[in-house]
Amino acid sequence: MLKAVILIGGPQKGTRFRPLSLELPKPLFPVAGFPIIYHHIEACVKLPEVKEILLIGAYQPSEALNRFIATTQRELNINLRYLQEYTTLGTAGGLYHFRDQILAGKPSGFFVFNGDICCDFPMVDMWNFHQQVQTGDHFTMLAAEATRKQSLQYGCLAENEETHEVLHYVEKPQTFVSSSINCGVYIFTPEIFSHIGAVFLKNQADVFNGGDNINPVRDCIRLEQDILSPLAGAKKLYVFKTTRFWSQIKSAGSAIYANRLYLSLYNSTHPERLAHNNDNGPKIIGDVFIHPSARVDPSATWSIKLPVFYAVVSRCATVLLRSCPNVTIGAGVTVGPGVRVRESLVLEGATLQDHCCILHSIIGWNSSVGAWTRVEGTANDPNPNDKHAKIDSSTLFNEEGKLNPSITILGRNVVIPPEVMVLNAILLPDKELSSSFKNQILL
Repeated sequence: MLKAVILIGGPQKGTRFRPLSLELPKPLFPVAGFPIIYHHIEACVKLPEVKEILLIGAYQPSEALNRFIATTQRELNINLRYLQEYTTLGTAGGLYHFRDQILAGKPSGFFVFNGDICCDFPMVDMWNFHQQVQTGDHFTMLAAEATRKQSLQYGCLAENEETHEVLHYVEKPQTFVSSSINCGVYIFTPEIFSHIGAVFLKNQADVFNGGDNINPVRDCIRLEQDILSPLAGAKKLYVFKTTRFWSQIKSAGSAIYANRLYLSLYNSTHPERLAHNNDNGPKIIGDVFIHPSARVDPSATWSIKLPVFYAVVSRCATVLLRSCPNVTIGAGVTVGPGVRVRESLVLEGATLQDHCCILHSIIGWNSSVGAWTRVEGTANDPNPNDKHAKIDSSTLFNEEGKLNPSITILGRNVVIPPEVMVLNAILLPDKELSSSFKNQILL
């Protein structure tokens, strides 16, 4: 019997995801029509040995979280529980604090996921690899290739090419170590708690040996630095490499990229989730998710005058796409005739009025975009000429204190008037514009 643990963090994390995380815990933000961690859970269910999934984080229980757990349990027929940390305990501290709950039922092992990643999770292949390693109790981590420069932003590992043992591991090194990076997915056996426990006891001993006894850091144990690094080279840690897609979801811009990846994956895993052409609906080319409750104007039509890459949406959330639109239309969205959408997320209850244009943007819950208005952001994609390139989660401001070009984000209940342009802007919730707005944050 196996279990799975998803580390979802807490409200003090995910600041780069604001203002979207102001309204909803980041792990529940919808990507490709479903919350981020729903994709993790769905991947776990594909492995029959997984009998329970635990969410560990510091979020206060909420209606949204409780509803998600209840709905997901019912849909996927899996036991799903949330375990709340009393404070931020770190990626390994939370595991150790809830070790009794994880070990209940005597699982032979358990998966651990970081909650802020998107991936074509190779669960079955990774588990088969883990079982084939003939060294007694051992642990397995998932890795992927990155560019030499970008590898410095991740945990890097060096492996024995024959045995796949991890010989050296460094979290975000200062100099180049390896282009193999940690993907934030692990398989542990119960023995891992003896290693975490040793670090826990050391931290506690430091408090009584002259340390700061009110410093909350003593309760924080980092999986990468405190556990994985010492295990490297001890014939305990092994690596399974994936060539499937993988990306972090650190910023709102990376959510759009994740949306593209998951929509593309639906072609092979869930083609029924993608919108298709029909006689009474819009013309659709590319990968588009439209929630059944969205309202799309049936008059939306294909027009050869549309520029390449544009999309038009209508009827439940009408969509007319010329090439690879990568659009998700949420529940209750209203999209008028002539609307063009590309590389964007339109969240629940939003309204796109006639002939507006949405490019590289996230339209917040219950927001409204006026007729003939253009809302546009700047794409933040990996280098298309390098298959190992990852998306860069850049900071909002450059060294001169100016706002870096980024996707445009409308928070909840934002109102954009007709016939204006909103470019590379971030609008916090409950704002109402009266004119065009660009390269700014509206607080």
